[in-house]
Amino acid sequence: MSVRPVAEIECSAVAIALDPAASRSAELDRRHPSRWQDYYELTKPRMNFLVLVTAMVGFYMASRPGLVPGGGLDWVLLLHALIGTALTAGSSGVINQFIERGYDALMPRTANRPLAAGRLSLLEAAVFGGVLGVAGIAWLYWWVNPLTALLGAITYMTYILVYTPMKRWSTLCTVVGAIPGALPPVMGFAAASNQVSLEAMVVFAILFFWQMPHFLAIAILYRDDYRAGGFQMLPCVEEGLQMTSRQIIVYSLALLTVSLLPTALRMTGAAYFAAAVVLGIAFLSFGVACATTRTRSDARKLFFASILYLPILLGMMMADRM
Repeated sequence: MSVRPVAEIECSAVAIALDPAASRSAELDRRHPSRWQDYYELTKPRMNFLVLVTAMVGFYMASRPGLVPGGGLDWVLLLHALIGTALTAGSSGVINQFIERGYDALMPRTANRPLAAGRLSLLEAAVFGGVLGVAGIAWLYWWVNPLTALLGAITYMTYILVYTPMKRWSTLCTVVGAIPGALPPVMGFAAASNQVSLEAMVVFAILFFWQMPHFLAIAILYRDDYRAGGFQMLPCVEEGLQMTSRQIIVYSLALLTVSLLPTALRMTGAAYFAAAVVLGIAFLSFGVACATTRTRSDARKLFFASILYLPILLGMMMADRM
């Protein structure tokens, strides 16, 4: 489970966007991490931090009169939801690396991962990932509610059984990967209210449409790496980036539109609406620039715009909750 394709808002993406040579140098410096560091890195903690943040946003937005009797934030329930989500997301990171270890070894940015580099055995990774996954789903079922556990299982299975293998044979993998990447806030809503509401699906749509230009920008920056690994990201299979450019604009426009819905549904007030308009137009401008020039420089700017856009938008959503 992850916001990936979607899925991969890792610090390495920031590093290579800033300075590819520095990123590779830093990777070499981490060639011999400790065994515990290797287990930790298997869970893809940097990527899954976004999973926990968006789940928390969903929980907070659902914890209000009209969705939860009495409103109010149940801190204990939130803690249980985050623990179960973290365990499940961590397992998906482990199993993803287990499946893709051979392909990771072909790409400079992932060649030093614990399994790709051969520092951990396949048995160790399989047991570790399996225990985390079972514990995560069980935790959500027992301490939160069955609906959240079911959503966690759907997210996990979609990411592992559909998105992960699909990266090898279809450019639609990015669209499919955006689904499990957008489900964590829905899990947060379900954890707090024990239902999947229209409000939850609006936040799902925001995360879904945000991921598309975000990861298309990453795929432009990582074209050579993804090609080396045999992954079918759209920017890697078309030379002129025509379809990639059109999709960046279409998804950026869709994001601007759906980001206004929380106010229409009375989830948020005027302050959020104003912020969503400004942020959406600014983000769209970076998308148009990238689609027009089709250069790595503008793809890098779009990438950084995306990682600023989402936390600001979600922060305003929480601050202006009605």
